[in-house]
Amino acid sequence: MYDDTQALRPTAPPPDEAWHALAADAAIAALGTPAGGLAAAEAAHRLAQFGRNELPPPARRSALTRFLLQFHNLLIYVLIAAGVVTLALGHYTDSAVIFGVVIVNAIIGFVQEGKAERALEAVRAMLASRATVLRGGERREIAAAELVPGDLVLLASGDRVPADLRLIRTKNLRVDEAALTGESVPVEKGVEPVASDAVVGDRRSMAYSGTVVTYGQATGVVVATGTRTEIGRIGTLVAGVEEIATPLTRKLDQFARRITVFIVIGAALTFLFGYYVHDFPAIEIFLAVVGLAVSAIPEGLPAIVTITLAIGTTRMAQRNAIVRRLPAVETLGSVTVICTDKTGTLTKNEMTVVRALLPARALDVTGVGYAPEGGFANEGAAVDPAGADDLVEFARCALLCNDAALRHADGSWQLAGDPTEGALLALALKAGLDADAERTALPRIDEIPFESEHRFMATLHHDHTGHARVYLKGAPERVLELCATTADGAPLDRARWEVAIDEAARAGQRVLALASCAMPHGTTALAMDDIAPRFALLGLAGMIDPPRPEAIEAIAECQAAGIAVKMVTGDHGVTAAAIGAQLGLRHEAALEGREIERLDEAQLARRVTETDVIARASPEHKLRLVAALRSRGDIVAMTGDGVNDAPALKSADIGVAMGKKGTDAAKEAADLVLTDDNFASIDNAVREGRTIFDNIKKSLLFILPTNGGEAGVILLAVFLGLALPVTAAQILWINMVTTVTLAIALAFEPAEPGVMQRPPRPPAEPLITKLLLARVVYVSLLMVAVTFFVFEWEMARGSSLETARTAAVNMLVVGELVYLFNSRHFVAHSLAGDTLYGNPVAFWVSVGLIALQLAFTYAPPLQALFKTTPLDAAAWTLILGLGLAKFLAVEAEKAVLRRFGVQRL
Repeated sequence: MYDDTQALRPTAPPPDEAWHALAADAAIAALGTPAGGLAAAEAAHRLAQFGRNELPPPARRSALTRFLLQFHNLLIYVLIAAGVVTLALGHYTDSAVIFGVVIVNAIIGFVQEGKAERALEAVRAMLASRATVLRGGERREIAAAELVPGDLVLLASGDRVPADLRLIRTKNLRVDEAALTGESVPVEKGVEPVASDAVVGDRRSMAYSGTVVTYGQATGVVVATGTRTEIGRIGTLVAGVEEIATPLTRKLDQFARRITVFIVIGAALTFLFGYYVHDFPAIEIFLAVVGLAVSAIPEGLPAIVTITLAIGTTRMAQRNAIVRRLPAVETLGSVTVICTDKTGTLTKNEMTVVRALLPARALDVTGVGYAPEGGFANEGAAVDPAGADDLVEFARCALLCNDAALRHADGSWQLAGDPTEGALLALALKAGLDADAERTALPRIDEIPFESEHRFMATLHHDHTGHARVYLKGAPERVLELCATTADGAPLDRARWEVAIDEAARAGQRVLALASCAMPHGTTALAMDDIAPRFALLGLAGMIDPPRPEAIEAIAECQAAGIAVKMVTGDHGVTAAAIGAQLGLRHEAALEGREIERLDEAQLARRVTETDVIARASPEHKLRLVAALRSRGDIVAMTGDGVNDAPALKSADIGVAMGKKGTDAAKEAADLVLTDDNFASIDNAVREGRTIFDNIKKSLLFILPTNGGEAGVILLAVFLGLALPVTAAQILWINMVTTVTLAIALAFEPAEPGVMQRPPRPPAEPLITKLLLARVVYVSLLMVAVTFFVFEWEMARGSSLETARTAAVNMLVVGELVYLFNSRHFVAHSLAGDTLYGNPVAFWVSVGLIALQLAFTYAPPLQALFKTTPLDAAAWTLILGLGLAKFLAVEAEKAVLRRFGVQRL
C-alpha cells in the first residue's frame, strides 16, 4: 500500500482535515509515515512539534480565592450585616450562630467549586495510558502521551484507542463508541473512505481516542493527538462552558437585593423621622433603628435554605440520586424540559431479541436484557419451546454460532463478548437449551469468523458419529443469498423475507439471519468454498436495545407534570423514532444532526418544539439544543452517561449523569448522579425538587410576615412617638427561638397533594408572587395589631413597661407559633388533626418553643438579661385568645382564595 521511502516530514495536520474521507494510502502519504513506522528521531521531532497526547491542565484559581468568593453574595452580605449588628449589641452567642451559618455556607460552596477542572481531569483519565506502536520496524509499547501524528498504532480486542486513528488495516474490527456517540451497538470498522460530511458515528474508517475495541484487530495511523482529538475537543467544550445560576439562587439574589435596599431606606427614613419630627434623642432613635434592622433582616433564610436543600439531598439519596451541588436539588423541581440520552438511560444498553421470524410463524420474545428470563408467544398464545422443533433449531444455531458468554454475578447477568451475540445467547437459554450440553453434543471443530467482506460467521460442528453441520449467522441480505430453502423444506421466497426485513428495520430492530446445512459425512474443516447457496433458512432474529419499562412510566408521569421529555441519541433516525414511539414520545418528525447544522438559532428553537426525538446528535448538536431550549425560556435538565454528554450536562440548568455505566467525565460535569442508571429515578427527583421548592417558599411565607410584624411594631411606635413595645435584644431573642427554629420545621414538610399533577412553575415567575406578598402584608398587619393591642392593654391597666414588653414579646411568639401551622399548607385549610401531627418536627419544635418562652418569662437569669417579668392569668388568656383569632383570620383568607380557584401562592 505504501513504502518506506515516503517518510516525508509533514507540517502540522490541518485540524479540520477530513481524514475519514481520504484513502488510507493518501492519509499515510500526507503524514509521511514509512511502512515500519516512524524512526525514533522523527517521533521525538514530532513530539516537540505537536506536543504530548494529553489535555493541558486548566488554569485554576487559588484555594483562598475560591473560598473568599463564596462570600460574594448579597444575601450573605445581609447575613453578615445581621451578625455585625448583634455583635455591636453585645449578643455574642447570636453573632456566633449567624457567622457560623455564613462559614458553613462558604465551606459547602468551596467544596462544590471547580466542576470544570474536575470534568477535564475525568476526560484526560479516559485516554489510554499505554499504546502499542510500530517504530523503526519494531513493535513497541509506549506511553500514550508520547504518540504523535504519523505513528502506526496496533489495536486488539479490549484496547482503549489511544488517539484519533485513520484505519489502514482491519480484521473483524468492532469498536464500542457509545461513550462518544451514544451508539448502543459496537460499530463495525473498515478502511474504505466515507463521505466528507459524515458525522462522527458514521466514520467507519476512523477509530477515535477513548473508545474501546470490542472485537478484532486493526492497524491505524495517528491523525490527531491531545486537544485536536474528538475527545480532546469535547474537553475543550467543557472548559469553555460557563457555570450558570440555578433558578433558586437567581431568585434569592433578586430578593436579597430588593430587601436590602428596602431595609436601608426604611431604617434611614425612620431615623430621620424620629430624630427630626419627634425629637427623640439620637442614641435612643439609633437603637430603635437597629432593632428595626434586626427585625427586618431575614437572617435565618440562608440557613433554612441550606438545611432544606440538605434534607432534600438526603431524601434523594435514599431514592438513588446523589446530589453534587446543593442548589441543584431545587432545579429539577422547576425544569420544563428534560433532554435525555437514550443508550443506558431510557434503554437498558443490553441488546435483546424481541422477535423470531421462523419459516411458518412469527414469535414474539419476552424478557429484557441478557437475563435468560422470558418466553415465546404466537399471536398472543404462549409457545412451549419443548414442543417447537423449528424454534429449538433456530435457538441452537443462535447458541452454537456464537462466541459470547453470559454469567450470573452480583445479582445480575453479565456479558463477555459482543452485545449482539449476547442477545442471541439469551434467546437460546430462554428456549430451554443447556449451553454446556449443546456444546458437548455438537462440539465446534472449525469456523469462519465474521468479517466485513463476507458479512457472516459460520461454524462447523459434529455429533461424535461423523455427521457434520454448519451453522451460519449474518447480515440478512447476505444469508438469503446463501439459502435455497427454508428449514421446513419449502423453496425460499426471497421477496417475502425481504418485506419482513424491511418491516423489522422500520420498527427500529437490528436483524440477523440464521441458517444451517448438513455437510458430507466426516467433514473436519470449513472453507469459504463450502459457504455456497445450499443453506436452509432457520429464521430472522429482530433485536433492539429495549426501553426500560419503568422509563416508559416515568416519561408519562413527567408529561403529566407538564415536563417535555426529549430523547437525544447518536442512533440513526429510524431506530431512534422506533424507540421514541415505544417510549410515548412524539417521533413522527425526528430531528437529525445534519438538519441541526443547517438551521440557525431561531429556526432550531422553533424546530425543537416539533419533536421529542433527536437522532445522530454530536456534542456540538447537544450544546446547541440546550441553548435553543434555554433561549425560549425553558429550564433544561440534561441526562446522559457518555463523554459526549459532558458539555451539555454542564451547560444545562442541571446535569444528571448515570452512576453505574456513566463515564467519569459525565459524572464530574453533572449536578446529580443517578446510582441506578434509571430514568425513572428522575421522576422521584422531580417530585422531591418540587417539594423542596415548596418548603423553601413556605419558609419564606413564614419568615417574612413574622419579621414584618416585628419591624412593623417598631415602625408604628416610632411614627406615633410611643415607647417601643419590644427592645432590640428582645427582637433577637424572638428571631433566635422562632424565626430559625420554627421555619426549619417547614423543611421537613411532606409533598403537597397533587404536586406531580401541576405544571412546572413559569421560569419567569418571581420568588415572591403577588398572592404571596398579599399574604405577607396581611399576616404582618395582624401581627402588629395583636401585639400593639396586648402592649397597650397592659399599659392601660397600670403594668410596668417591662411587663407590657414581656406580654408583647409573648404575643409575637404565640402569633408566630400559630402561624407556623397556617403555613404548612399554602391554600388548603389547616383545620384538621393532620395539621398538628402530620409533621412531627413541627410539633416537637413547638413544644420546645413553649418551654423556652416560659423560661424567658419566668427564669430569673433570662428575666435579668432581657428585663422581663412574670405574667398573670389574665395576660395569658388574652394572648392565647388573640393567637387563636389570628389563626382563624389566616384560615379565612385561605378560604377566600380557594373560593376563587387559587391552588398555590
